[in-house]
Formats: sequence, structure tokens, C-alpha cells
Amino acid sequence: MLKSIPPEQARELLLSLPPRLPDIETLPLIDARGRVLAEDIVADIAIPPFDRSPFDGYAFRSADTASASETNPVTLTITEEIPAGSAPTIGIVSGYAAKILTGAPMPNGTDSTVKYEQTTFTATTVTFTSPVAPNSDVVYAGSDIAVGDIAAKRGDVITPALLGMFASLGRAAVSVYKRPRAAVINTGSELVEPPNPLTFGKIYNSNVFTLVAALQNLGFDAYNAGVVLDNPDLISQRIAENLPLCDVLITTGGASVGDYDFAVQSAEKLGAEILFWKTTIKPGGAMLASHVDGKLILALAGNPGSALMGLIHIARPFLRRAMGQTTLWEDPIDVYLRARTKSAERTRLIRGYLEFSEGRAWFAERGEQGGGALSSFAECDLLAAIPPNIPPIEAGTLIKAYRI
Repeated sequence: MLKSIPPEQARELLLSLPPRLPDIETLPLIDARGRVLAEDIVADIAIPPFDRSPFDGYAFRSADTASASETNPVTLTITEEIPAGSAPTIGIVSGYAAKILTGAPMPNGTDSTVKYEQTTFTATTVTFTSPVAPNSDVVYAGSDIAVGDIAAKRGDVITPALLGMFASLGRAAVSVYKRPRAAVINTGSELVEPPNPLTFGKIYNSNVFTLVAALQNLGFDAYNAGVVLDNPDLISQRIAENLPLCDVLITTGGASVGDYDFAVQSAEKLGAEILFWKTTIKPGGAMLASHVDGKLILALAGNPGSALMGLIHIARPFLRRAMGQTTLWEDPIDVYLRARTKSAERTRLIRGYLEFSEGRAWFAERGEQGGGALSSFAECDLLAAIPPNIPPIEAGTLIKAYRI
């Protein structure tokens, strides 16, 4: 059995399980935000579909303004007004211009536009006192997306901007992967469900709310599969009951080596194949990954901060793949360390936030870093991964950090 493996190896072992892509469904655009595309979106029209004006003004031939100056103004005759949604009816020849509104199509013969306020105008003429360069201020057909472009790829998460782009291409619905299901089981005889009163030695079960919400944020249909006492038979029974109902099963508690840590025994009772037990991260290193017929059972630490850290830093690439995503892991960013940090024998994961000052991007540590603490996650947007067995890192040193 593998023990205390580096986080990189743990992620690779999780991804070594055969992919289990969800089924595909078709959703109207209004319901598709945050879902994962199950098809490439190829543009069959251009965006924009025609050359258009970016503002209210005039469309004309730039050559007509070549000699314009304060002492030699050039006046053009207005042929028509073209509002957005209308098509031009008159082509422009030398000596003429069209009044044009934002988004309206450029009339034939024109190559430039100018804002009202940059000219002198009447109801029938527009006057220039300086030349306008060819191809000035025209939004050309296909300048955003050309016919045949791949506007979005299978595996992309659908953002509000993508929804607008799909609508601009004439799409009313898209194919997406169904949300995979994730069950969360919390183990521990000390756990009490809020708002029941606490007796001495008991604590409230916070992990279920943290982890179900974290999984839902990733795009899972996650649910609470209840609390189980510290008993390997009861734990394995609860897992067996829920495995047919979900695609991924998460437990918390029992993943370490104490007398009441039963994750290994429970996995063995289920006949699960163990991928690894414990990783060299702190906090969150106490975790057990196993699978039954390729379906992942991930036993996280019982401490709330440790459990969330393990889910984010180790399991997230696997979970993203399970949703159909193709971008599994963000590249780290370079930031300067705001305060000196100590060394450790394991990869130390520090919760912090991105701060900009002095022309630099800084990593500022956020609050209590212990495995039992959730408060430092509340406004955390970065994790710094400090390599093991190195001297303390001084403030001002450039380090690697990961967005969360």
C-alpha cells in the first residue's frame, strides 16, 4: 500500500482511474450557465454578420476628406439616416455621406465613420476640418468570430459571456454533460447536527455543509448522505448503500492512523482497491483514495480545514474530469511573499489572498492555518504551496501560488 505520497503523485493516481463521463443532455441557453459543454460550438455565421458602425455618427468615403483642414473644410451631403436594424438603401459615392446610428450596417461605398461631435453638421450636410484615415472606426463582419471558427470547445465551462456568444450565433440550446452525483458521508461519534444542543465533548457537523457546497460549486449534484458513528461495519454499510446512487463518494474522518480511524478497514470490507493512503501535504494529508469498479471513494480528514484542503488541492482535477471538463488544473501564478514563512517536512499549504501594492502581486497569509480552522478559507483566493525540507522563506521572495 502506498503511503505519504507527494500531492502530484496523488493527483496522477486519481486520474489513472478510467474516465467515467456523464450522460449528455440538451439545455436551453437560459439554463446552461455553469454547465460543461458536450459539443464543439462551430460558428456558421460571422459575428458581427455585417460591417457596422461602433457609434452614432456618419459613414463616408475617407478619400473625400483627404484635403480637409480648418482653412479648407470639406462638406458632404447626407443621403439618408440608417438606424440599427435597418438596411442602407443608397450607396455612397464621392461627395456624399450617410447619417448612421450605433450598430447599423455600413452602406456600400463607405470605408470609415466619424462621431457626430467630431464634425459640424446640419440636417442635410456634414463638414470635416481634418482628414480621416481609411478604415477608421468600422466594426468589420467576422471581427469577433469568423465563419468556421470554434467558438467554444467540448469540456469548456459555460460562462455568461459564452451564453451571449452562443445566442449571437443563433443557438437556442446546447448539449451539456449531466451533473455527476456526489455523496458526502461524515463519520465520527462526536458529531452533532445543528441546531441540536451540544453536550460536552461533542461538536457540530460542519463538514457536510462545506463539502456539499464545494462540490456544488464545482458543478456536482452533491447531497448529504448522513453521519455515521465510528464503526467500520456501519461506515462500510453506509458507503455500500450510497455507491449505486452516486458517481463519486466522499467521506470525512477516519483517514488517519488512530484507534478510531476506520477508513482503511471500511474500504477493505467493501473490497475496494486502494490507490493511496496519506499524502505529504499539511494540512489535509490524511486521506485515503480507493475505488470499487472504477468509482472513487475518497476518505478525507475529519478536521474541516484539512478536509476542504484535500478536496481542493488533491481531488479537484479528478472531479473536474468527472464533470467532462478538459482544463483540470490551473497553472500557478508568481507572487511575492508578504511575510516570512516557516519550513516544514511536508508540502505546506498556506491559505491567503492576492494583494496588489508597490507595483507587485503579493501573497498575504490569511488567519489561522491549522487543519481545524475554516475561518481562513472564508476570504481565501490563493493557496501557496511551500516545498518540504527547505529553509524558511523570507518576506519579499517570489513564490508559486494557486487560485482557488
